[in-house]
Amino acid sequence: MAIDVDEDAKRLAELGYTQELDRSWSGFSNFAISFSIISILSGCFTTFGQAWNNGGPVAITWGWPLIAAFILIIGLCMSELVSAYPTAGGIYWWAATMGKPVHGWFTGWLNLIGLIAVTASVDYGCATFLNVLLGMLHKGWDGGLGFVFVLFLIVLVLHALINIFGHRMVALLQNVSVWWHVFGVAAIVLILVFGPDSHQSLSFVFTHRINNSGFSGGTYWFYVLPLGFLLTQYTITGFDACAHVSEETRGAALTAAKGLWRSIAYSAVGGWILLLSFLFAATDVKGINAAQGFAPAIFSSALSPALAKIVVAISVIGQFYCGMSCVTSMSRMTYAFSRDGGIPGWRLWSKVDRNRTPVNAIVMGTVAALVITLPALYKSPTGTPVAFYAVVSIAVIGLYLAFLIPIYLRLRMGDRFTPGPWTLGRKYKVLGWAAVIEIVVISIYFILPLAPAGVPGDKAWDWTAVNYAPIALGAVLILVGGWWVLSARTWFSGPRRTVAGDEPDPAAAGNLDAGPAPV
Repeated sequence: MAIDVDEDAKRLAELGYTQELDRSWSGFSNFAISFSIISILSGCFTTFGQAWNNGGPVAITWGWPLIAAFILIIGLCMSELVSAYPTAGGIYWWAATMGKPVHGWFTGWLNLIGLIAVTASVDYGCATFLNVLLGMLHKGWDGGLGFVFVLFLIVLVLHALINIFGHRMVALLQNVSVWWHVFGVAAIVLILVFGPDSHQSLSFVFTHRINNSGFSGGTYWFYVLPLGFLLTQYTITGFDACAHVSEETRGAALTAAKGLWRSIAYSAVGGWILLLSFLFAATDVKGINAAQGFAPAIFSSALSPALAKIVVAISVIGQFYCGMSCVTSMSRMTYAFSRDGGIPGWRLWSKVDRNRTPVNAIVMGTVAALVITLPALYKSPTGTPVAFYAVVSIAVIGLYLAFLIPIYLRLRMGDRFTPGPWTLGRKYKVLGWAAVIEIVVISIYFILPLAPAGVPGDKAWDWTAVNYAPIALGAVLILVGGWWVLSARTWFSGPRRTVAGDEPDPAAAGNLDAGPAPV
């Protein structure tokens, strides 16, 4: 049965907005953007070392399905919310609507920070693996941190340009990305099954422990191992993209809800199979340890040069698709939050061009992603990419705390909540509390030092080894919180209606630059 786009526009008007974005995305395209942002070809490759060094195979074999199950619970809770409120603002809009403007304010900023950090981490990871691939193709290649950063800049600019000028092509590329991830992962698994001369034992894959963190062995179970869970928590994130493009999706109240939880479930299964193939091929443990758990060390030691190049190339292309999707999601959230006056210069960031694309939001987000990645230019004394993992931590904490707020508000609403066509029914209570508790726990762990050299007072302390995630997030939250107390609470009222004849005059608030007047 054909989906009536007019019904989508009508539902959007009921939520207070006119249809400005081009509603041309299918339900599959909506699923595809979250599946592409999760991208097991990105996260499983770029953060594999975090789990290898902090727990080893145990952190991967058992940690992945355990954490993935909790993430699926979070996704199910969010699917119910996007079904009820299919808007580009997504979680920010849900929080402001179910709670108060202050809830929407902090949720919006946490979500924005998280999406910018995800974009930065994915594109930097893509640049890193592209540099590795160039080294495989050209003997004697020596691309240092400076060159990787240049590649990162090029990738970031390309993603901005694709989103700006390829507005009709983005949805198509999302669909292509899904199949690239499906067949690409299948090809890599087959290569790692049949390519190596030997494989690791079941005992190694399912029971072996590694602690290359520098922390004492006595901290393995309660400190080191949980740090390794960053692999799963980071890889399976960004699925809120289904909500951010819901205003461009046909039948969004149902298709966006299904797309969100399905992107998590399919990625969880595919990612676990992919990671198991890594571990069974990881026969040169000493060499992988020497490379700080960097995934290409597995491929170069277990495979022929030709097959190793193919594996890395498949990953690089998948990561490129992932970064493109991240920019799309980040720009839509920026556009939506600006539409409600939540970002300085909101008039500029909420504009769409003649192709109904939020160009200014795309440019702003990519520049911000570049800025927060600048510490990656400095090498950590530990040899591990601490700055990269710090950006990853910012992404995880920012996004998941943003998810927590509306999930908690949904719990608080209880039976006052009016569900959409996709609902959890009475299961929302147990699932909601499970989601809240998991997010609180992981957010605490991922602001902790990633190495002894990052612990203040340690004799090996070095500022380049510091996990600057809590510093960056804390500074932004203090700034945003102070702004709220001193100014924003007097004029920011959350979502504002833009349907014909119901748009407020910002000048009425007496603050033309701060944001729109209360409705």
